[in-house]
Amino acid sequence: MSAFGRFMDSDILHSFLRSKVAVIAAIGTFMFFILAFTAPWIAPHDPFDLASISILDARVPPIWMDYADPRFLLGTDDQGRDLLSGIFYGMRISLIVGFCSVIAAAIIGISLGLVAGYMGGRVDAVIMRIADVQLTFPAILIALLIDGAARGIFGSLDREVFSFWILIFALALSFWVQYARTVRGSTMVEKNKEYVQAARVIGIPSIIIMVRHILPNVTGPVLVIATINLALAIVTEATLSFLGVGMPPTQPSLGTLIAIGNDFLYSGEWWIAIFPGLALALLVLNVNLLGDWLRDALNPKLR
Repeated sequence: MSAFGRFMDSDILHSFLRSKVAVIAAIGTFMFFILAFTAPWIAPHDPFDLASISILDARVPPIWMDYADPRFLLGTDDQGRDLLSGIFYGMRISLIVGFCSVIAAAIIGISLGLVAGYMGGRVDAVIMRIADVQLTFPAILIALLIDGAARGIFGSLDREVFSFWILIFALALSFWVQYARTVRGSTMVEKNKEYVQAARVIGIPSIIIMVRHILPNVTGPVLVIATINLALAIVTEATLSFLGVGMPPTQPSLGTLIAIGNDFLYSGEWWIAIFPGLALALLVLNVNLLGDWLRDALNPKLR
């Protein structure tokens, strides 16, 4: 039977199809991804094209309100940018930052977790003490500290170019601990099994044993952590951008759009903050629901 056939007969697929919440969350997440990554083709306007933006179109209300403009379905922000297009482009930036930071955090955490669990001793103690110290601080505080330090070091460089990478680096170093602790625990169990002992006996190097033999058997929990951390990374990025240390206003993420709209929330232009906030909430909700289902589906005690 092919790999696809085995997947179609798997308990996980049947569990997914039986869960209406999981199906709806998966469809919702997929639609958000489509809207975000096809933004250059489906967005009514390009919010990054300064030549097409007019300040005379600033603060135009949504189409169902008085003094609306049919060109702007959800209205415009304070610079005259179409809010619907800004949400599409903002979701793309938020998702890219979230994905890249989750991948980077997973690489760091899995690598350190494998080494700590397999080597043990002082190596394990040092890595886990570092992880314990980091767990005493909230992730947003770690991200703010790293972001501030990076901007202090590279302050003379172009913010628009390096904000993206600094943000990813800050988020990755905020979330690696969960991967490391989970992989370490699984590795300590796997390294005492017969197949690992046999690999040691025939002289296979430790690095190959960790990567080729142990790693494939500890990736189940990692997938669940990555799914849930994607939502956390998106929220953290939005928080940093809202605080003014994330993406710049010229490359707005959902957090940046909310921060811009917050200045006009009590002056009557509520749509500038509400619609990006609603898009962020729905995106995170769908990803979280999908992560919760995946956690339950991969837990044999709940089957």
